[in-house]
Amino acid sequence: MAKIKMKNPIVEMDGDEMTRVIWKDIKKELLEPYIDLNLDYYDLSIENRNNTYDEVTIDSAKAVARHHIGVKCATITANEDRVKEFNLNKIYPSPNATIRAYLDGVMFREPIIFDCLDILIPTWKEPIAIARHSFGDIYVSKALNVKKGDELTVSINGEDKYSYKPDYDAIFLTQYNKVKSIEDFAHVSFKYAISKNMNLIFSTKDTVVLGYDSVFKEIFNETYKEYKDEFEKRGLNYHYYLIDNAIAQIMKSKGNILWALKNYDGDVMSDMISAVYGSLSLMESSIIGNGTYLYEAAHGTVTDHYRRYQKGEIPSTNSVALIFTWASGIEKRGQLDGNKELEDFGVKLKKSVRDTIESGFITGDLISSYNKSEYVKVNYLEFIEKVKEFLDKLI
Repeated sequence: MAKIKMKNPIVEMDGDEMTRVIWKDIKKELLEPYIDLNLDYYDLSIENRNNTYDEVTIDSAKAVARHHIGVKCATITANEDRVKEFNLNKIYPSPNATIRAYLDGVMFREPIIFDCLDILIPTWKEPIAIARHSFGDIYVSKALNVKKGDELTVSINGEDKYSYKPDYDAIFLTQYNKVKSIEDFAHVSFKYAISKNMNLIFSTKDTVVLGYDSVFKEIFNETYKEYKDEFEKRGLNYHYYLIDNAIAQIMKSKGNILWALKNYDGDVMSDMISAVYGSLSLMESSIIGNGTYLYEAAHGTVTDHYRRYQKGEIPSTNSVALIFTWASGIEKRGQLDGNKELEDFGVKLKKSVRDTIESGFITGDLISSYNKSEYVKVNYLEFIEKVKEFLDKLI
């Protein structure tokens, strides 16, 4: 069988530890036999980020902006322990945060649902996805210590706007966002909801953070006017709720909701949603900007499994999110290039994963939520082999 051609490249960002090992085997077993891969490769291992003083991370983000499509493996975010372990020059920022800030896109996380896997909230019959604004707020904040008797003044072009003189020791926090980025966030969220045929909820706390959260609310409500006809045509709804009310509404819902949130709120709620559906390994994650699409695994590098792998064990690591990362990148590359064969391959690869799990071949983390009586626990290599068997049947 002739390999599928890929005219334009996908940016590949390699990662760390167990996910790096699995990433390589996915390419070898599930991609290279079928596709004439055209990849612009960047090694984002913590060793190479250290060797390049993190320039490789920015270079990879620039490549996504240039080629429009990227796929990213999980990477280590350095802390003091990792500095000692890898003899790093310094504590480098999270590569995810660096890339998100450069692309200034919206992070989407959507559960990968299986009939054979129970979830913690059984009334959620359809997916609940998160749209997280991935720029600004506390992630660009500056914390200041203000001692008793100090006076802190905020001014714009020399004109005082705010003064703070506490009679106690205090801490002060500044943060900001870009209006254009918020506008893009709103547009991308509405477009994503339409593409997935999902209702959209946006929530903040505008009654408390006047002049900040209220700007987000106003932009979303104004932007909705451009998409209202298409929403009504599809029978979809858009609602703005205060965030505490939004949580109550979503908990009582049946699903099929895209929940758009500010940066920190989205960070927290995406982990809550993933816990309901079982695992970060069962979440699709993407960063969508102005014509750019970066797909990534939502989970970490699975260090504990990697330690066992280093001792010769083949661990039962869940590779679903990593396979879906590649599949989504290939599918979108095909869509943008008008390459139906490539697009269909991405769809078939996802179906092969579903067929594997629905047929009872599962990794250890899924056993407690598996609702069929018979299953076979497999290691990560055996899982990939089974996916390949089902993929061959579809091609």
